[in-house]
Amino acid sequence: MKLIIATIKPFKLEEVREALTAIGVRGMMVTEIKGFGAQSGHTEIYRGAEYAVNFVPKIKLEIGVTDAMADQVVETIAAAAKTGKIGDGKIFVVDINQAMRVRTGETNEDAL
Repeated sequence: MKLIIATIKPFKLEEVREALTAIGVRGMMVTEIKGFGAQSGHTEIYRGAEYAVNFVPKIKLEIGVTDAMADQVVETIAAAAKTGKIGDGKIFVVDINQAMRVRTGETNEDAL
């Protein structure tokens, strides 16, 4: 089993969700986050004063999938989230040692 952690631009969330649903992903966790990378933030003007915004709003997706499905999910997220501009995000794939669905007690791949 794999845990796929992806950061994407907020306006791409619905497009990514639809693409993942189309390939059979049944659920994901979504968190609003702030971060910076190559984009390094930006400056804004508020009430006539310019100030630096060092953290950029992003969306973090966490998706548990079977080993067989991991590559397809990564490719789908990458294709749906890509704008070709700086700040498109990152995708990490991490091994899951154990999973459990709390409601039913199902474990591992059955819990996904």
